[in-house]
Amino acid sequence: MKDKYYITTAIAYTSGKPHIGNTYEAILADSIARFKRYQGFDVFFQTGTDEHGQKIEEKASKAGVSPKAFVDSVASEIKRIWDLVGVSYDKFIRTTDEYHEKQVQKIFNKLYEKGDIYKGAYEGWYCTPCESFWTESQLVDGKCPDCGRPVVKSQEEAYFFKMSKYADRLMEYYNNHPEFILPVSRKNEMVNNFLKPGLQDLCVSRSTFKWGIPVDFDPKHVVYVWLDALTNYITGIGYDADGKHQESYNKLWPADVHVIGKDIIRFHTIYWPIFLMALDIPLPEKVYGHGWLLQDGGKMSKSKGNVMYADDLVEFFGKDAVRYYVLTAMPQDNDGLISWESIIDGINSDLANVFGNLVSRTIAMSNKYFDGVVKNGNVFEPVDDDLKAVVTSAVKKVTAKMDEFKISDALFEIFTVFRRANKYIDETMPWALAKDESKKDRLATVLYNLVESIVVGTSLLSPYLPDTCDKVAKMLNVQLREFNKLNEFGLIDEISVTKTPEILFARLDSAKVMEQVNAMIESRKEKEEKKTEKVEEKVEKPLIDIEEFDKVQLKVAKVVACEKVEKSKKLLKLTVKLGEEERTVVSGIALHYAPEYLVGKKVVMVTNLRPAKLCGIMSEGMIVCAEDENGNISFLTPEKADMPDGSPIF
Repeated sequence: MKDKYYITTAIAYTSGKPHIGNTYEAILADSIARFKRYQGFDVFFQTGTDEHGQKIEEKASKAGVSPKAFVDSVASEIKRIWDLVGVSYDKFIRTTDEYHEKQVQKIFNKLYEKGDIYKGAYEGWYCTPCESFWTESQLVDGKCPDCGRPVVKSQEEAYFFKMSKYADRLMEYYNNHPEFILPVSRKNEMVNNFLKPGLQDLCVSRSTFKWGIPVDFDPKHVVYVWLDALTNYITGIGYDADGKHQESYNKLWPADVHVIGKDIIRFHTIYWPIFLMALDIPLPEKVYGHGWLLQDGGKMSKSKGNVMYADDLVEFFGKDAVRYYVLTAMPQDNDGLISWESIIDGINSDLANVFGNLVSRTIAMSNKYFDGVVKNGNVFEPVDDDLKAVVTSAVKKVTAKMDEFKISDALFEIFTVFRRANKYIDETMPWALAKDESKKDRLATVLYNLVESIVVGTSLLSPYLPDTCDKVAKMLNVQLREFNKLNEFGLIDEISVTKTPEILFARLDSAKVMEQVNAMIESRKEKEEKKTEKVEEKVEKPLIDIEEFDKVQLKVAKVVACEKVEKSKKLLKLTVKLGEEERTVVSGIALHYAPEYLVGKKVVMVTNLRPAKLCGIMSEGMIVCAEDENGNISFLTPEKADMPDGSPIF
């Protein structure tokens, strides 16, 4: 095992469901973490959620729930999406974790006792979405310079951190560590826009709202978001402000890289290093500030109606296709572009035509000409040398790109292997060799070289498309190659490939896919409009007499089987037990529950509805569910788990 490698993402803010632009960062960091593990590093990968602040307090109030209940729900959704796209984190920290909150209080006290934090008052312009204060001169057209939203005049008592005390020391650190901030253009921005004009002292507490970590010696104040959020990188691995660190902190710190968005580069390369200097803690090795995924030429936002979500994309294209697209769409020091059409084009051109087609053709020819058995025929020609050179040089090129965090360039080098292998097929024409019995050994050599090329290329690709690469290895009946052997060619002895290869990436009909996408978008708009109408109108159903309610027959039902309804994304077919009776119920809850989760659950069911046919299935009742204003569904269940199925509800 090589040295440790500690990598983090910025923790996601729990104000709502993350869009694909937010999710990109988690996929990006995951590809780096997986590649480092593949190289043999002892990787620790931390991500998580940022859960305090005025914005959260306001959103929770609007939703009619406590701030903790609100962030619990959103954090769960963020974690679900990270898992959905294959983020292989070792720690998912939440800033509401008890250990983190206690350490933030200790850190605040330590900095206060040291004299780096003092009490004062703030008067300026405040942007709630960005959780940032601005002076009049910093505003752009009277709005927040970061997000462009309106700001409000704010005046309050607050604690401040003496930023200017450490400005010269930070500048010296920049000069002595030229690779601390990547890309270099981000460093120039910090120096010219913030350090050279002079750092202002930073507000590190708030007293106009309550949802935050209390300053324990002055509880009307809560710790301001950046001191709270940034310290997760050390508290999550066992830092203790009293010096009683966990062994994991001693092993992992300093972090090897913080992977963050360019919009928060200032906080991670000015505020965070200065906090660490004040605490006498070493600075992280690198901070990599990636660009944004832009749609229709602009940043995604719900207000613009141009938001794309990872779970929608995965449903249409699959996890690895989504991972591949976002990783290749983003150059290192610029923004990337994303659209439904461009994803389709990328899948068809690279994943289907180049990679999938190469694997499919090679397996098909191996079965056709050698009954699936691949071994070296040892009949070489000059064209083989060029193929081998491209394949064996790939690992060095990919590693160099990854060391610079040029992920899209690394993937280009891997696909150069696959493109060269496809060209090799055209050059050697296996179908022509198969017609001449005397060239059987040469044909075997060609197919052997193709399999070797696929194994090396697929092994290199595995940190980025893990599930697909595992499928290829199983179809070839090989193990993915160890990293330190990727510059070798000819390590396979003899293998038997699968007789029934799986299609890795089918070519997509753009028109058909876009028709489905547009239908989904329209359906979602209608749902949002209806939800808005519900909130605005607050229509209540009319009062009824007990006799009318008594007409509805409710019973406890036990789900004994459940499956998705074909040709429907929303419907589940449930078989339920009501005492000695079994019934079939079709329910529109497929977007909220996996079929296997429902099996064995007890639900409340309306049993005297007239049967209705849905998608060709006769539904004999209705499952009773609750729905919140965000469209989240929860089925009702009896409070006592042992309540017999078939029991009447009255």
